[in-house]
Amino acid sequence: MAQCPDSAAMKATLLAYVERFNAADAQGVAALYADDATVEDPVGAQPVTGKPAILAFYQHAIGLGARLEVVAPPRGSHGDAAALTFAVQARLEGRAARIDVTDVMTFGADGRIRSMRAHWGPDDVHFL
Repeated sequence: MAQCPDSAAMKATLLAYVERFNAADAQGVAALYADDATVEDPVGAQPVTGKPAILAFYQHAIGLGARLEVVAPPRGSHGDAAALTFAVQARLEGRAARIDVTDVMTFGADGRIRSMRAHWGPDDVHFL
């Protein structure tokens, strides 16, 4: 059985994810992912698969001027997953908005993200 990264390491990666995103470092965000990782944002959407597609996904999101604000400490697990709850500050339909999101990420033994699933729905979008 493959070894899981420890909870503290997974939490540190989640915080690095936010720091790199907010620094407009799409390459740095993509570097946190395994080569064959998936991003499902929001859950129910067609997953984005592979590092080149994930890089393009983050370049687009960062290009829209989105910013992430952590609203609760990251949560670890006794397995290979950790979660982070945050607010996305963005412009939607030309209006300032906040989207309340919880990302659940799974990790490989190497500490890189294997999957990211963003949990948010239409009622989590708030126009300001």
